[in-house]
Amino acid sequence: AALNGFQIDVQLNIMSFLSPQDLCRLGCTSCYWRAAVQDPLLWRYFLLRDLPSWTSVDWKSLPDEEIFNKAFSEVSDNALYDYMAVYKRSCPQGRRSLKSSRPRYGAVTSFLQSLVTQAEPRFAMFGPGLEELDNSLVQKMMTCPEILLVAGLPHRQIHGIGSGVSFQFNNNQKFNIVTLYSTTSVERRRAREEQAVAVNKMFYQESSTVGNQQAMHYSVIAQVRKVCEVVDGFIYVANAEALREHDRQEELARILAMIDPALGPPNRPLLVLSCVSHVGVQRIPCVYVAHQLQLNLLHQPWMMQDTVAATLDGLLNGIEWLLEEANCKSA
Repeated sequence: AALNGFQIDVQLNIMSFLSPQDLCRLGCTSCYWRAAVQDPLLWRYFLLRDLPSWTSVDWKSLPDEEIFNKAFSEVSDNALYDYMAVYKRSCPQGRRSLKSSRPRYGAVTSFLQSLVTQAEPRFAMFGPGLEELDNSLVQKMMTCPEILLVAGLPHRQIHGIGSGVSFQFNNNQKFNIVTLYSTTSVERRRAREEQAVAVNKMFYQESSTVGNQQAMHYSVIAQVRKVCEVVDGFIYVANAEALREHDRQEELARILAMIDPALGPPNRPLLVLSCVSHVGVQRIPCVYVAHQLQLNLLHQPWMMQDTVAATLDGLLNGIEWLLEEANCKSA
């Protein structure tokens, strides 16, 4: 028995040097290897090792938070976690494979829809990542036509707020972004220079009691409320820089105020850009940010995408998902 246990340990150690993709291929060769590569200890190791490097996660693929703290010997529903299934569902490669396996008629439908003149989908963009970072995400979006082409500038108002900037995605789909700042440009610049937190003028706090405790609850001001009523989705720009302090509980309360079902359809998509100023800044992994923001509590489709303000890395991946979700909701 001791010898068999030693052989199993050696086998697991050797397999840990293979990639998860190679292990899946190995499991297709025989019944023996299929059973061997499904070892939960091995896949738990892969999951905890690789998860911090994943650049996106969504409402269907976010792993349960308890897997980070749960001892391996503990059981859930009288069985160990199927770490292999969690890994395959959560990793970006698995999500891309699932997306590519969808029926081809979806692409035909999208093409036919593109032939019909439709109103530009409109999205409200807000969040601390717009205001706290050293590099301006919006300014970069406005000045990089090789990445994102500006198709139209603001020309009318939505109850005192600019109508937004129209962009063109992949020289095809047009969409509109209404950027909502919580303070004036002067106040934002002063707050960055002093490394202080400016007072957010988009929200006002209301008292709310849950059980015997006071809960944080926000509502949006009237002008922002009008914007929330007409948009097709939301873009939240989170500050993902590791060396800054973040009040994620307050951020969640403000997200919930913006996506309040009383302000519009409850299933409008939310794109969360987990943003840093430039490539050299240490970032919090997007899966961790998703758990910090408790995005699993939301009831509509959401996706979190790592983004760099200075280069717009990752932005188009997020925009592509958002446009697909908005088109699905309007179809």
